[in-house]
Amino acid sequence: MAGNKTLTILKPDVVEQNAIGPVLTQITAHDFRIRAMRYTKLSDEQARGFYEIHKDKSFFENLIKFMTSGPVVLAILEKDNAVEDFRKLIGPTDSTKAEQGTIRHSYGTDIERNAVHGSDSDENAERECNFFFSYSERY
Repeated sequence: MAGNKTLTILKPDVVEQNAIGPVLTQITAHDFRIRAMRYTKLSDEQARGFYEIHKDKSFFENLIKFMTSGPVVLAILEKDNAVEDFRKLIGPTDSTKAEQGTIRHSYGTDIERNAVHGSDSDENAERECNFFFSYSERY
């Protein structure tokens, strides 16, 4: 059974473009409910902890540098089949391959500056939501 929540991060490029409002509008227009949200700047420690799964990959240091380069918006989104539906809405990781109408097509520029993070599985969604939000913040 598919889960009903996912985590998104509006990355520094979205914040820099002053596109927080339009991106959140697009998300809610697709029937996602925002259950928790925070505007913050990730520390190096937070970014490394969150993206630990990628620590052995060649892009890891660039990812950490980008994710700590400016403020981000963290949000827990809720909807039936949240992970899969959100992944469709944001498009593929490489923004240059994203279809028109997806968030990454509209606001991303490449595989590294790709506008938003979206959980890739129900299990990771749970872990990621717990990483940034306490239980009491989520309900």
